[in-house]
Amino acid sequence: MSVALFLVSCLAVRACSQQQGPQVPCLFIFGDSLVDNGNNNRLLTLARANYRPYGIDFPLGVTGRFTNGRTYVDALAQLLGFPTYIPPYARTRGPALLRGVNYASGAAGIRDETGNNLGDHASMNQQVANFGDTVTQMRRNFRGDTNALNSYLSRCLFYSGMGSNDYLNNYFMPNFYTTSSDYTAKAYAAVLLRDYSRQLTQLYSLGARKVIVTAVGQIGCIPYQLARYNGNNSRCNENINNVIVLFNSGLRKMVDAFNKGQLPGAKFVYLDSYESTKDLYLNAANFGFEVIDKGCCGVGRNNGQITCLPLQQPCTNRTKYLFWDAFHPTEAANLMLAKTSYSSRTHSFTYPINIQQLAQL
Repeated sequence: MSVALFLVSCLAVRACSQQQGPQVPCLFIFGDSLVDNGNNNRLLTLARANYRPYGIDFPLGVTGRFTNGRTYVDALAQLLGFPTYIPPYARTRGPALLRGVNYASGAAGIRDETGNNLGDHASMNQQVANFGDTVTQMRRNFRGDTNALNSYLSRCLFYSGMGSNDYLNNYFMPNFYTTSSDYTAKAYAAVLLRDYSRQLTQLYSLGARKVIVTAVGQIGCIPYQLARYNGNNSRCNENINNVIVLFNSGLRKMVDAFNKGQLPGAKFVYLDSYESTKDLYLNAANFGFEVIDKGCCGVGRNNGQITCLPLQQPCTNRTKYLFWDAFHPTEAANLMLAKTSYSSRTHSFTYPINIQQLAQL
């Protein structure tokens, strides 16, 4: 079933965003530049987006989001009924934490060294530690009542999107990292999954019970890779995509293990970003996209050799582009992916249930 059917049903019942307040009390977000909303702004790193034309279509302008408008989690928060966007951890303290916070950091990965080629960032280990600090702060709001705090957190949603940079800014960058010579593709996926399992288990021990984990998307199809690819038989670099599949299939099995008693009382949902982005590529015209192989803003072949530069003039027909820059989707693509995963009726995109169903548990 295609994404379009979900969008039609979502609009038909008008239930996706017409909620009487948020469906969950809070949303906590862990991830990389796909969902970072400003945590990297004051860090010494090339992985920053706090300059125009980033945010050109966002109501608040330039914020540090790596796209022209809303990110996937911005759209998801709206579908869940939150009146405002989940704020970045870098500037959120006190009672505001009760509604949730975004720890995501551009260039971050499961492994600590991932993304070091770009500069400073908060790795998944650091993001989990930051959540631990948040729980300590929240405990004050519950006057030290750990049971009440745990009950509150058990109703919240947790989103974790990690792994892309462990390939883009690690394994597939042999001039900077040794992982591709240290590990076969299968062994590297196993090491990543072992570390990720530990990190997600830490989140569970801190109170997370409703957790969304995302697959790595089709990295072999992004403008950055297409600008470097000279294959004749396919549009995308399928050698890269095939490596990604090893991680994704292991992540889905991990979700099964968590749900079958490894983490009692938890419910994990596997968000298959690989399949949902593939569906957007294959059926782009049906969703109104006309350009699927180059960024709206960027430099060189496919607008993917150098990412969007400060004050660069982006394309004007941004709703027709699948990619905003060399790496990241446009707002239009993010909105579509969020609506799909929120109300999907097929296991092709969300497994074993969709996000709306997870929120209602």
